[in-house]
Amino acid sequence: MKKYLAFSLWLLAFGSQTAGAQHLLSLDSCRAMALRNNKQMGVSQLKQEVATNLRKSARTKYLPHVSAIGAYLHTSEEVSILNDQQKAGLSSLGTNVMGAVSPAVGQSMANFGTLMSQLGIPADAIQNMAGQLQQNMTEMSGNMNNMGKNIVDAFRTDTRNIWAGSVMVTQPVFMGGAIVALNRLADINEEMATNSSDLRRQGVLYSTDQAYWQVVSLKHKKRLAEGYLELVKKFDHDVQRMIDEGVATRSDGLSVSVKVNEAEMALQKVDDGLVLSKMLLCQMIGLPLKEDITLVDEDSEDLSVVTLQPQLEVEQAIENRPELKVLGNTVDMTRQVTNILKAGNLPQVAVVGGYSVSNPNVLNGFEKKFGGLWNVGVLVRVPLWNWGDVAYKVRASKGATAIANLEREDVREKIELQVNQNTFKVDEANKRLVTAQTGIERANENLRIANLGFSEGVIAPTVVMEAQTAWLQAQSQLIDAQINVKLSQVDLQKSLGTLY
Repeated sequence: MKKYLAFSLWLLAFGSQTAGAQHLLSLDSCRAMALRNNKQMGVSQLKQEVATNLRKSARTKYLPHVSAIGAYLHTSEEVSILNDQQKAGLSSLGTNVMGAVSPAVGQSMANFGTLMSQLGIPADAIQNMAGQLQQNMTEMSGNMNNMGKNIVDAFRTDTRNIWAGSVMVTQPVFMGGAIVALNRLADINEEMATNSSDLRRQGVLYSTDQAYWQVVSLKHKKRLAEGYLELVKKFDHDVQRMIDEGVATRSDGLSVSVKVNEAEMALQKVDDGLVLSKMLLCQMIGLPLKEDITLVDEDSEDLSVVTLQPQLEVEQAIENRPELKVLGNTVDMTRQVTNILKAGNLPQVAVVGGYSVSNPNVLNGFEKKFGGLWNVGVLVRVPLWNWGDVAYKVRASKGATAIANLEREDVREKIELQVNQNTFKVDEANKRLVTAQTGIERANENLRIANLGFSEGVIAPTVVMEAQTAWLQAQSQLIDAQINVKLSQVDLQKSLGTLY
């Protein structure tokens, strides 16, 4: 039982390795792998994300913005409101005042003392009164000096070290239509990124289909070349027997040998082309270049070609083609750029508000501490004169819009021509397929009659070789016609913008 289980596990592992050694791929799987592997598709997806974020950024322009500012400033000198003379005068205010009034006070005291003596008041009392007055004046002078010094100190700013901060809120009210145009521009840019991604996607699918059907075509031609080689080898063997019997000439044998060599060279050429085509397809779908891949359609006996009757649908192509959509986006973007430039000549209004702090502050005199206040206001900017700068830019932008319109019309005409051409190619490919199928029937019948006549000795080997060559050409033409039908349909789908 253990041996049987071990053998089963080994067989399962071996079968998994064998299955993993070769990839069986359909057209849809090749398309999906090519889209995942293509670097430019990755770039397109990133561009779409960038455009989406830019659109979201543009929406924020409608909303209020908050900013904070902080600053520190050190100066070598402080700002002084009082000059040196005023400081000195205030610091000696009492001395100056008393010095000015002392003579008058002394004279008044002398007159007062005389009067008091006449009234019979003792001289000691009068001297005591004069001394007390003198003491009071001295004290008053000192107090006034101190008061003046306090005033000087109060006017000192001490602005050598300044701290400041502010929180500001700005709400746009009217920016001349620039914000509206900017948001429309962001929307168009996002749509343009999507259309560009569709354009890149169709290009990848188109290249993948071309490479896929190229491999299928070469694989069928390789099988045809192998069949033709077996056919001419058998015929060479028959001719050699006839030479030995004296029925055919050596010249006939040499002619057949040349055909065998030509068939071998043709097989080698097709085999090399098949290897290179598979390498190209592997590179597109992200597999190692020498990976062993097998396509679903390459081993089928019949390509199962479904012929379609094409309809001339120019309007559908104009509506679907991503190239025209991208050019239309370009036209719209240039128009919005023009609107943004026009806003440069229009008034701009914004509401601002915030809170500011500083140290020192002047809210209660000059204080060496932080103090702040709220503020709100309206900012209005009105352009008056710019020497025509905005007007020139607007004209240039309108010129860019005209150029984009002309380019779009040019591509529109080329797409109309392309749709007509590819519609004709599909119809022509269908006719060539019918002709090739008819040619196959005739070539098969011609080869059968030639082989029958050769076996009966009434037809020369050269006639048989011509029949074989005609059969080979008919088979090759049938393969080309079948592949051409497939590719012409892909071309038509691409020109109509329906290749998905």
